[in-house]
Amino acid sequence: MGCHCKLLLAVSFGIFAIIHIVKAQPDQQGFISLDCGLPPGESPYTDPVTGLTFSSDADYIQSGKRGEPGDSVTYTYRQYKDLRYFPDGIRNCYNLAVNKGTNYLIRAGFSYGNYDGLNVYPKFDLHVGPNMWIAVDLDNDDDREIIYMSKSNLLQICLVKTGSTIPMISTLELRPVRNDSYMTQLGPLNLIYRRAYTGNSGGFIRYPDDVFDRKWVPYNWFETNVNTTLNVTSSNPFVVPDAVSRSGISPRNVTLPLGFYMFTNDDSDKVNVYFHFAEIQTLNANDTREFDILLDGDIIHKAYSPKVLQSETKYNISPQKCGFGSCDLDLVRTQRSTLPPLINAIETFTVLDFPYAETNPDDGIRCYENIQESYGLNIISWQGDPCVPELLKWEDLKCSYTNKSTPPRVISLDLSSHGLKGVITHAFQNLTELQKLDLSNNSLTGEVPEFIASMKSLSIINLNWNDLTGPLPKTFHDREKSGLKLTVQGNPRICADASCKGNNQKYVLPVVASAASVLIIIAMVILILVFKKKRPTQVDSSSTVQPVLPTSRQSIITQTKRFTYSEVAAFTDNFERVLGEGGFGVVYHGSLNGTQPIAVKLLSQSSVQGYKEFKAEVELLLRVHHVNLVSLVGYCDEEGHLALLYEYAPNGDLKQHLSGERGGSPLKWSSRLKIVVETAQGLEYLHTGCQPPMVHRDVKTTNILLDEHFQAKLADFGLSRSFPIGGETHVSTAVAGTPGYLDPEYYRTNRLNEKSDVYSFGIVLLEIITSRPVIQQTRERTHIAAWVGYMLSKGDIENVVDPRLNKDYEPTSVWKALEIAMSCVNPSSEKRPTMSQVTNELKQCLTLDNSKRGGREDMGSRSSAEMSTSFTTEIIPKAR
Repeated sequence: MGCHCKLLLAVSFGIFAIIHIVKAQPDQQGFISLDCGLPPGESPYTDPVTGLTFSSDADYIQSGKRGEPGDSVTYTYRQYKDLRYFPDGIRNCYNLAVNKGTNYLIRAGFSYGNYDGLNVYPKFDLHVGPNMWIAVDLDNDDDREIIYMSKSNLLQICLVKTGSTIPMISTLELRPVRNDSYMTQLGPLNLIYRRAYTGNSGGFIRYPDDVFDRKWVPYNWFETNVNTTLNVTSSNPFVVPDAVSRSGISPRNVTLPLGFYMFTNDDSDKVNVYFHFAEIQTLNANDTREFDILLDGDIIHKAYSPKVLQSETKYNISPQKCGFGSCDLDLVRTQRSTLPPLINAIETFTVLDFPYAETNPDDGIRCYENIQESYGLNIISWQGDPCVPELLKWEDLKCSYTNKSTPPRVISLDLSSHGLKGVITHAFQNLTELQKLDLSNNSLTGEVPEFIASMKSLSIINLNWNDLTGPLPKTFHDREKSGLKLTVQGNPRICADASCKGNNQKYVLPVVASAASVLIIIAMVILILVFKKKRPTQVDSSSTVQPVLPTSRQSIITQTKRFTYSEVAAFTDNFERVLGEGGFGVVYHGSLNGTQPIAVKLLSQSSVQGYKEFKAEVELLLRVHHVNLVSLVGYCDEEGHLALLYEYAPNGDLKQHLSGERGGSPLKWSSRLKIVVETAQGLEYLHTGCQPPMVHRDVKTTNILLDEHFQAKLADFGLSRSFPIGGETHVSTAVAGTPGYLDPEYYRTNRLNEKSDVYSFGIVLLEIITSRPVIQQTRERTHIAAWVGYMLSKGDIENVVDPRLNKDYEPTSVWKALEIAMSCVNPSSEKRPTMSQVTNELKQCLTLDNSKRGGREDMGSRSSAEMSTSFTTEIIPKAR
C-alpha cells in the first residue's frame, strides 16, 4: 500500500461553537429532548441556537436532585446549564415512551462544571435497559451516543454508580432514525468518536440541517480540501445533510491512498464504519475517480466511484475486529483511476453485545408502578429492569432465570413490613408467574380478595399480622387441595366461612401456624435460659484478661521472628545504607548477628501502602516456604514503626539486568530462561501449593530478586490475596497492581483469580525476551503485548528478540517462549494457561536450549506465512 500519512480520528478534530441554521425547520415528531434538572416551572423552552424544544426531566424519573455548574462555566446550548445528580441508590433510571421496533439515536450529555465544589470528575456506567452501554469517565464534558432498536414501548436509560463518585447528567435526547439505515440488527451501535465531516467551515452541523439531529464535527485536515456551492442531494436512508456533503478531502499526494486510524476501547470490539461520499468536483471527459474501500486491510467495497452531487453511503455489512486495538481505514485508488480518492464524512461505531433479555413484559415496571401508587411507596431500588442484571435486581423480588436471552420472570414478592395500608390491590394479579406473595406485618384492611386464590402459580401467601376482615372465599378451600399454603395469623376478624362469628375463629388451612407450636418454642427457650443461668461459671485463676486491640491492629498470626525497632536500627547501623525505595518505603541493607546479610523495608509515613498490606505480607511469608519465594527473616511492629526483614539478594532485581542499569554483560538466553522458570515455580507454588491458594497481584520484573547464584526469588507480597477454592472461580476486590502488568479483565471486572498472575507473568516473559519497556509511546504499538503481536503478525521475529543476545540462543526455544508469553496475555482469562502448564512448557524451552543449540534451523528460516498464521488470530490487549 505504500507509506502514507494517516489521520487520527480520536484527536484531530477542531471544536467550534458555530451552528449552521436554515430557515425551514424540519418536524421534531418523535423527538424526546430533556433538560435534566430543569425546574418544571421553566419547561418547556425553545433552544435559541437549534430551535429544538426542551422539557424538564422531572416527569421521566423518580429520583435525583437538581444542580447547576459553577458560574464560570459557559454554554453553547441552554440545556447544559442544569444537571441532575443521584446521591441515593445504585441504579437511577429514566423511563421513556417509545415505539417498539424503531431505531433511536440516544444521546446523553454531561457538563460537570464542578457543581459540587469537589472538582472530581464523576465515573459511572450507563445502561440501556438491563444492558451495559458504556463506562463514563467525565475527565471532560462530552456526549455519549448510541443507535439502538427498542425492544418494547418503554425505554429505560439508567445511570449506575460504580465507585465513590456520584452519577450526573445534563441532557438526554432521543431521535428516531430510519430502520433501513444503520445496521442495528447486528447489535446496538456505540459511536466511538464524534461524527466527522471533512469541510473547512469550522462549525458544528446538527438540527435543523440534519433532520435526525446528528452532530457533525469538522476535522482539522492536513489533506486537500474540496468544496462546492452546488446542492448535493441525499436520496438514501441516511439523509446526510447537504451542508456536510458540499465539502470533502483528497490526499495531498495524489499518488497515495487516503487513510485514517481509529482506536477501539477494547481489543475484542467489533466495528461498523459508515463512509459518506459525493462527487463534488467537476470532472473532465477523460477523468475517472475510482477507489477501493478497505477496513483494516479487508476490501469492503471494490472499485467504487462516487455519484455526482448525490450523497451515498458505504459500510461493512459484517462487524469486524481490528488487530491490536486500532483499525486502518483506507481509500486506495485503482489502476484505471485518474483522480485520487475523495470522502465527505465518516461515522465509526462499535457493535455492542446486549446479552440480557428484558424481564417479561407481564412482570414489567408498569405493574410495580401501580403497586407503589396504590400504597404510596417509593422504593429507591425499584428502577430499571426488575430482574436483570442480577446484581442490580430489585429489592424484595426473586426471579427465575433460564438463560440470558430468555426473559426472566418474577416468582416472589416480599412486601412484609412496608407500611402498606388499604385493601389488597388488584395490581398483584398482573404478576402471573408469582409463586410466593408476602404481605405480612402491614396494616391492610378489607376482605381477602378472591383473585389472589385464582393466581394459578401462587403456592405461598403470607397475610399474617394485618387487619383483614370477613370470611375467606371458597376458592381458597379449593386451592388448598392443590397445595396452596395461606397464613392469616394475627387477623382476628378473619373467619373460615360466612357462618363464623366474632372471635370464635377457625383457622382455615392446616398450614396456618398454630399458637400451640409458638408456645412450645417459647417454653423451650425459657428452659434453656434457666438451665444456663444455674450452671456455675468456672474461672481459671491463672488466666489474665487480654486487651482487645482495634481490628486494624490485631496481632499477626504468630509472634515468632519479631524484632524491636531498636534491634532493627542496630541491624542496619541506624539505616545507613539505602538499597532502594518502593511503594512501602525505603529498603536498607543490614546484617543479622553480624553474619547474615538482610534487606530491611521500613514503612514510611507517606507510604501508599499501610498496615493492612504489611500484615498481609507478614502473614503470607510466615506460612509459605519455597526456594523461589523471598524468605522473611523477621518483622517489626512497634508503636507505629513497621519493618520487614528479608533475606538479602545481592544481585538486585531482574529489571536492573534487563535494562542494563547494573552494567556488565547482558544476561544470556539460558540465564533468562532459568530465572523465568524459577519465577514460574514460585507462582505455581502460590497457586497450587498454598492452602488457601494465593494470588500475588503484583508480578513484575522489579519484584523478581536475584541472589548470589542468580537464583530467582519472587518478592513483595503486600498486595497478595487468597482466592476461592471449590465451586467459586474468583474473588471480587478493588483493583491493585502496576500499569502495564495489570490483567485487563481484572481491571475491567474487579474479578480476581490466579489467571491475573498468569497475565502479569506473560508480560514479564515478553520483557525477558525483548528487553523492551512494557509501555513505550514511540513504537508502533504502545503496550509490549500489542507490539509483539504486531511484529509477529508481520513475521518479524528477529526484531522482537533482544539484539544484545547476538543470536546466541536456540531459535526453537525462543519461539516456544514467545508462544507461551502470548498465550499468557490473552485478554480472556479462560484462554490463558495455568501456572503449572506454563512451568512445564518453560522447562521444555530450557531443555531445548541446553540441547543441540547449533543443530537447529536459523531463526530467520521460519517463514513469514507460518508466523502470520500463528498469531493473527490472537487479540492483543492494549495498554490501560
